[in-house]
Amino acid sequence: MNVAKIAALSFFCALCSTANANDYKSVEAVFAPQSKNQFVLDIEAALARTQAQQGIIPEWAAAEITKKASVRYAPLDKIAKEYKLVRHRMVALLNVWTRSMDKGAGEYVHFGTTTVDVYDTALVLQLKQATHILLADLRQLELAMISLAEEHRDTIMVGRTRGQHALPITFGKKVSTWLGENRRNIERLQEVLKRLEKSGILKGAVGSYLGLGEQAMQTEAGFVAELGLQKPYADDWHGSRDVLAEYALVLSLISKSYGRIGSELFLLQTTDIGETEEIMTKTAVGSSTMPHKKNPSKPEALMFYARTIPRLAEVIVEDMVNTFERDDTSRTARSLAEISIETEDMLDSARRLIVNLKVKPEVMKANLEKTGGLIMAQRVTFALAGKIGKTTANAKMHDVAQYAIDNKLTLREALEHDTELSQHLSAAELDALFDATTYIGLAPQQVDAVIAEIRLKRQNDAKE
Repeated sequence: MNVAKIAALSFFCALCSTANANDYKSVEAVFAPQSKNQFVLDIEAALARTQAQQGIIPEWAAAEITKKASVRYAPLDKIAKEYKLVRHRMVALLNVWTRSMDKGAGEYVHFGTTTVDVYDTALVLQLKQATHILLADLRQLELAMISLAEEHRDTIMVGRTRGQHALPITFGKKVSTWLGENRRNIERLQEVLKRLEKSGILKGAVGSYLGLGEQAMQTEAGFVAELGLQKPYADDWHGSRDVLAEYALVLSLISKSYGRIGSELFLLQTTDIGETEEIMTKTAVGSSTMPHKKNPSKPEALMFYARTIPRLAEVIVEDMVNTFERDDTSRTARSLAEISIETEDMLDSARRLIVNLKVKPEVMKANLEKTGGLIMAQRVTFALAGKIGKTTANAKMHDVAQYAIDNKLTLREALEHDTELSQHLSAAELDALFDATTYIGLAPQQVDAVIAEIRLKRQNDAKE
């Protein structure tokens, strides 16, 4: 084939691939039956063009195959009818599709390759598209979290450990932990994408290139390049499935991250805490018999996704254990589609929850007083440490705190009752020590640091 014709054909293919990529607005669309068939036709056309460049098939045949590489030439109803006759999904698709081709070009379709090469590469292309969509969703969530963290950089609240009031923090600091975790998940998914990019495959029935001729390795290299993928792995990965398993495991981790956020917001919305609230439409009903209830919906959904997505991941990880060169692993593609769609749904729920979250600073501040100042015990201990020693101060403040609990006193009242300790602190010093708003450590600066780090990474994302 002459250079000009090769360039023209490759340019035509690039235009088609770009259009197809832009058509996928959702993960669900990527895994729709006709989308999958379009990926298959794109793969067959890429193979034909590569083989034409190598002189394996005629250039006119490659041009006709590429011209007809559209699902409008392979309607689902006709494929279904053909499948009833041949009982083979690839043969049914190819039979219907090649009937549309002129001059016998169909004789050169699927030349030397095997079904598993085509469908595994199609799956890789689907997962690549899904990953791009999920990364965009995660970055959208990142922006929503940045906004929430900035807004509540200084909003003081109780920091809780093991379900107990521990020390004051800010709500922005809490959100910054979500931000950091979300960014690490973006990076994990970016790493998986790199491996998916190298997972296009054209190695034949047992992975040794038989049937593809002496130029098979060059054919594979050109084939994946036509599809916009990177240089393929040299090994026959059909039987190992580790990259697919890694993809599933990363989605499992992401689900657990959002399960944590959902669980936390579920608890913060409880009547007894009431520090946040999920905003719903005015017509939403919380209970059929209790009009006052505002039941959390999206936090609960995130918790459920965190249970179901890891279970799907387990199925996909189990598929790594195969027999000999290849088991029939095509059914796992359904699980990969399901886990991808579920993850997209989860991220959409999370985004709508975070964007519409109502934060209640006045409740947060009131909850700081629930322990009667006990939450400030550490600060008082540090103030006394310079006067009576750290170990002594810690032991004595433990006794004072217990005295306050036993006698239903505030910590300040109990401290003032202890004449030995109270002589070391003036009333003005106690006023300052028990002002929780001035005891949040570097929480606001921590929010600033996390956001600055993530904004820099977002700039680097944009350069890729």
